[in-house]
Amino acid sequence: MSEGGSRGRSMGRSSQGYGGESLLFLTDEQLRQGIEAMFFAYRGFTADPDRILAQMSYGRAHHRAIHFINRAPGTTVNNMLTILGVTKQSLNRVLRTLISDGLVESRVGVTDKRERHLHLTEAGRQLEAKLSDAQRARMRAAYKDAGPEAVQGFKKVLEAMMDADMRRAYINLRESGS
Repeated sequence: MSEGGSRGRSMGRSSQGYGGESLLFLTDEQLRQGIEAMFFAYRGFTADPDRILAQMSYGRAHHRAIHFINRAPGTTVNNMLTILGVTKQSLNRVLRTLISDGLVESRVGVTDKRERHLHLTEAGRQLEAKLSDAQRARMRAAYKDAGPEAVQGFKKVLEAMMDADMRRAYINLRESGS
């Protein structure tokens, strides 16, 4: 079952149904190809937003912050730290820029005055829409080419690669319907 002459040990999940269906074994070479495909796909996925952000002297950290503030309006700075997995210093640097540029506003918490709740301004929502539209167009085309079974498989693979805490955060975000 080796691909490309690889003698790597078999890795991955195995499954065998009652009827003796084939087992899924992936060689190291096949896994390497999957890793490389993800690297190149990520470059494609981020290319359009990167061009838009570069015009504003922003980077991917700004994009991630805008995306998640849009998904969960009123989210706290602490929640953003958890979702993004960045240092407080790094997030504060990004938020200061977005706030001073009029894309994000920080509101004092109603029940806890120490909390800061983040909201996109109208300009922030417009930028988020522009960035997301570019990525949705790319994903829509890829999903259309791949077909519904591949889309479901891709989603399962992505979810299986998430750490348990991140998977819970992802599911909570998805189920919130925001």
